[in-house]
Amino acid sequence: MINRLRLFRLSAMSLAFASVTVPGLASASLDDIAQVLAGGKAYGDLRLRYEGVEQNNAAGDANALTLRTRLGYKTGSFEGLSATVEFEDARVVAGQDGYDSLPSPVRNANYVAKGKSVVADPEVTELDQGFFQYQVDDFSVKLGRQLLTYDNHRFVGHVGWRQDRQTFDAATIKYSGIENLEINYAYLDQRNRIFGEVSDIDSEDHLLNIAYKTNVGKVSTYAYLLEVNNNTDNGLDTYGIRLNGAQQFDSVKALYTAEYAFQESTTAGNTLESTYMFLEGGVVASGITAKLGYEVLGSDDSLYAFSTPLATLHKFNGWTDQFLSTPKQGLQDLYFSVSGELAGGKWLLAYHDFSADDASAAIDDLGNEIDLLYAKKIGKNYSAGIKYGVYSAGDAAAGKVDTDKVWLWLGAKF
Repeated sequence: MINRLRLFRLSAMSLAFASVTVPGLASASLDDIAQVLAGGKAYGDLRLRYEGVEQNNAAGDANALTLRTRLGYKTGSFEGLSATVEFEDARVVAGQDGYDSLPSPVRNANYVAKGKSVVADPEVTELDQGFFQYQVDDFSVKLGRQLLTYDNHRFVGHVGWRQDRQTFDAATIKYSGIENLEINYAYLDQRNRIFGEVSDIDSEDHLLNIAYKTNVGKVSTYAYLLEVNNNTDNGLDTYGIRLNGAQQFDSVKALYTAEYAFQESTTAGNTLESTYMFLEGGVVASGITAKLGYEVLGSDDSLYAFSTPLATLHKFNGWTDQFLSTPKQGLQDLYFSVSGELAGGKWLLAYHDFSADDASAAIDDLGNEIDLLYAKKIGKNYSAGIKYGVYSAGDAAAGKVDTDKVWLWLGAKF
């Protein structure tokens, strides 16, 4: 069922966005409106994907063949005002539905479990995006359901890997009128998550990201103040700074990233704290890119661990998705990756070694993972790829099991 576009419970800031006066808009004629609509662009994006899962537990092996279809239309612009509408549909193909599409925490009374491993691609048809945009020079405002990403998706992302990607009902503002500086603010009224309407979350989130380009790289500072709108006392406030850059030395390019963040989680007046650290260095030489990284999602005495609920989580800590929720003991991820090009496509090999940040006698080793990828564009509009991840569990008390996952896909855009 297609989700209805909700009325926003906007903050004062959001109402101010909605009341922006566009010069000349009141004088727009029917011909002007017709020209704006006719001057727009329709687009589409299809992805057929197989995902197979084997886990060393009681859940049966999963096999899923799904087709994601995304169709949209963006109008032309009149006095800086335009609109975009986009629908998304995910369907099982050829009856290959041997999987559970929802994990236990988001299942409702109507969900019938199959006893299979989870492939997080439920059948769903919904409004993926629907927003108005006002843009003049280096200033823009969007109001409605939209994609939203900051930096490398670690804190705010669209989870585009899943067939039903994450969007937000939001009012957003972007300003880049000062050289090398970009300011982004967003107020989120609802988080539209990857499991369809059953998992959507009403929220009152404020996101601020300020980025400045320097000679050594891009420096981002941010404050992400999250609150679930469920009539309880709760909050997840994160403040951080990030540097991402590269330097060329003759035939070798050096890559580097450093990031630090502090987080407070408040529930019923009780506040717990944790920190985040990310360091990554790399080199690009002779068409090969090698990276060594270390990421720490800290723990507060094993009572709470650093969390990034709006992130594109599949991008981090291994592709088998063992750590979509950070263990209360925290997580340390020491990893190495190497990538390059072959036969017109891109390949990647990565290794992760996981351990607890707040280790104990029972929980220290959180396992390791090997990931492999080959993906290729075919002409201008088509793509294909294969990806494989194998996770080997560590300490039994950590609750993880050996897991193998494989994906094959074909994509088309127009």
